[in-house]
Amino acid sequence: MPATGIGKNRCGSEEETLLVDRSPNTRLAQNAMAFILAGGRGSRLMELTDRRAKPAVFFGGKSRIIDFALSNAMNSGIRKIGVATQYRAHSLIRHLQRGWSFFRAERNEFLDIMPASQQPSGESWYLGTADAVTQNIDIIDGYEPEYIVILAGDHIYKMDYELMLRQHVETGADVTVGCLTLSRKEASSFGVMAVDEASNIKDFVEKPADPPSIPGNPEMSLASMGIYVFDWKFLRNLLREDAENAGSSHDFGKDLIPYLVKNGKAVAHYFSDSCVTSGYEKEPYWRDVGTVDAFWEANIDLTDFVPNLDIFHEEWPIWTYGEVVPPAKFVHNQENRRGSAVNSMVSGGCIISGTNIERSLLFTKCHTHSYSELFGVVALPSVVVNRHARLSKVVVDRGVQIPEGLVVGEDPVEDARWFRRTATGICLITQPMVDAWSAAR
Repeated sequence: MPATGIGKNRCGSEEETLLVDRSPNTRLAQNAMAFILAGGRGSRLMELTDRRAKPAVFFGGKSRIIDFALSNAMNSGIRKIGVATQYRAHSLIRHLQRGWSFFRAERNEFLDIMPASQQPSGESWYLGTADAVTQNIDIIDGYEPEYIVILAGDHIYKMDYELMLRQHVETGADVTVGCLTLSRKEASSFGVMAVDEASNIKDFVEKPADPPSIPGNPEMSLASMGIYVFDWKFLRNLLREDAENAGSSHDFGKDLIPYLVKNGKAVAHYFSDSCVTSGYEKEPYWRDVGTVDAFWEANIDLTDFVPNLDIFHEEWPIWTYGEVVPPAKFVHNQENRRGSAVNSMVSGGCIISGTNIERSLLFTKCHTHSYSELFGVVALPSVVVNRHARLSKVVVDRGVQIPEGLVVGEDPVEDARWFRRTATGICLITQPMVDAWSAAR
């Protein structure tokens, strides 16, 4: 018999709660496959996705965005993973090959990369998120999963999918939808679920002006995370039917989920029920880093004394490609020429030479030179900052060479003339932008 205990429910009141047996012998994840949708560009990240898909964008000093969905799957016990790629896939595929090649087929483990490819019908691109799965039905069938977990590859969060799988089985749902609890004002930018007391989804509304509230909590709403759990045999049949529907856009959020809300049993899964925390996080953490502002903020947040996302959590590691580099190095200890970093994260392979760095995050192999100053800087790998440069509230793309004396973040008009400046004052700097600035000098 499973044990019970006293805990707090979603509304904050005490209630008797089920303590789920998490013995390895009972894990549903062993019979599940994760299918990660990683083909999107993420155009709101502007030039950051000119050369790479959004899931391949760097995050947190050494990781890529997709590493969070992959790590969640692996830490949850799922060892069968497919990744559907499409837009600018080379950087993503190379990362998967270098960082995620440790699965062993003899242990019934795999990570399959599934690029969009020409089909007998003549189609060569995925028409929608559901079509990405449909085009790979034969591959999925070959691994005989009992359950399939559909994931977006472009969000930052830690979640135990095993708990969502258990709810799916216990409720007998046709689909279980992962949902965030948001204020009604925030929820108006998402697809919102109207649910009853038993978490059955009664309606699905896309970006409503007046979002439906959670029963018993009129100020909060449930927004879809784009995470879905199905029995594979059920989803397989549903996808076949959808493929024959000429009026469908072949998308989970636009077509399949609304159909099941009206004609089947769709159940909401609260992210707070399966969010993984180390004990330091104040609340469940989920971010869509889909804009330059959101990307900058989520990375800079990691430099806080107690960050909202604990990436130091050893029991739920974020796996990634571990590039072999030496430790970070700080040199010079002279007045106005001291290599230092305060409230910052500096990755391996960096050389901080006579630079003052505050509240910044530097990725692998960045090199900063004397008399430069960095405040609120997110520098992707291999950035070089030359002497006397001053950068404030910027994102610097991979491999950019910051010229000597460049100042960004102090003159909004001049910043907007040469760089991608957001309404909140964050500047994105790429090499072509720097080249144009240098040519005009």
